[in-house]
Amino acid sequence: MDAAFKLDARLAADTFPVGDLPLCRVLLMRDRRYAWLVLAPRRAGMVEVSDLDEGERATLWREVDRAAAALRAAAPCDKVNIGALGNIVRQLHVHVLARVEGDAAWPGPVWGHSAAVPYDGGEAERLVGALRRLLGI
Repeated sequence: MDAAFKLDARLAADTFPVGDLPLCRVLLMRDRRYAWLVLAPRRAGMVEVSDLDEGERATLWREVDRAAAALRAAAPCDKVNIGALGNIVRQLHVHVLARVEGDAAWPGPVWGHSAAVPYDGGEAERLVGALRRLLGI
C-alpha cells in the first residue's frame, strides 16, 4: 500500500507472516501459549492510531474486528484482548490476542510475562493456514 513501508525488525523476528489485508500486514506471534495476531498498517512513519487519516482509522478497526473474529474461529477463547501499546516497538501495530481463562499470564497482560514458547511440529503453519482462510487472504 505504501512503497516506503518497512516492517519493524523486531516485529518481523517475533512473528510469522499471515498475509495482507487492504491496510494491514497480519502477523502471528511466535508464542504457542496464545493465539496472538499483530496488525501493522502498511504506512511508513506511523506511530499512533491518530497518525492515520480518518478513513484509514476506520479501515484499521474493521480489520481488527476481522482478525478478532478469525482468532475466535481458529482458537476458541474466553476473551479477546486488543491493544496498541508501542512502548518497545514504535511502529504502529495492534495486538489481537485470544485469551483463555487460566492461560500462562491470566488474568494479567501477556506483555513481559515470560519468555515465548515456540511452536513445534507444523503447528504454526496449520494455524497460519486456518487464519488465511478465515481472513480471505
